[in-house]
Amino acid sequence: MDTELEDGSAGSGTAFILSHAHAMGNTPFIVTNRHLVEGVRRGGLVFTQTSEGRPAFGQRFQLNIDDFPAAWFLHPDPAVDLAIVPLRPLERAARDLGVQLYYHAIDSQRIPDAAAVRGFDALEDVLFVGYPSGVWDQINLMPILRRGTTATPLELDFEGRKQFLIDAAVYPGSSGSPVFVMRDDPLRPRGDAARTIWFAGVVAEVFFREEANQLVPGPVPAQNDNRFIGSEMIDLGLVIKSESVRELIDAYVRKWLSD
Repeated sequence: MDTELEDGSAGSGTAFILSHAHAMGNTPFIVTNRHLVEGVRRGGLVFTQTSEGRPAFGQRFQLNIDDFPAAWFLHPDPAVDLAIVPLRPLERAARDLGVQLYYHAIDSQRIPDAAAVRGFDALEDVLFVGYPSGVWDQINLMPILRRGTTATPLELDFEGRKQFLIDAAVYPGSSGSPVFVMRDDPLRPRGDAARTIWFAGVVAEVFFREEANQLVPGPVPAQNDNRFIGSEMIDLGLVIKSESVRELIDAYVRKWLSD
């Protein structure tokens, strides 16, 4: 996501696509943080184009959205830093311009249920995808893949909310990054088939050390905010659990059906 904030500064963040089956069919949604869409003057979503069903690496298309903040549906709980927009209307707008968008949606069935979460260890390997500090392969239009581990157990709600911590390098631009837990099945042969990938959540905040012995959590900024100059990031990121993404989509679908 490329945005221009109300103060005229440029911002960037991460958004991803999740496909969810519901009573009306199967709908893909773009998911990101609400703090990336609120207070934005204008914004656009950057896609790779497709050629014969495959990504056309390097062929960029930016879909700008009029009245960017109003396009997003926010989580009913203001404290939950999530926002979504249906992808289909944006796809139609791109097709009207002769552009086919390439994307690979996360299936909402990859959201772990309670039984799967109980099977997780306290320390799990995680992978997250995004644009840390605005860094990405601008020639091939590829994001940056990063690894880490869980820092708090997924079975527990950190500080009583549907969230957990990861021990990983989270920087401005990582907001909205999807986080995956990767688990190897010891009963299967080695290789991709032996690995289960769960969609665990969305990066929302990072912890800063502002003074000695004082740790402060704050939203991952969309740009290198001067507010954080002199603050030390301690490589702890706060992740909103993926079940909250499903809650948000369910709330959207209920509103859609009621309308």
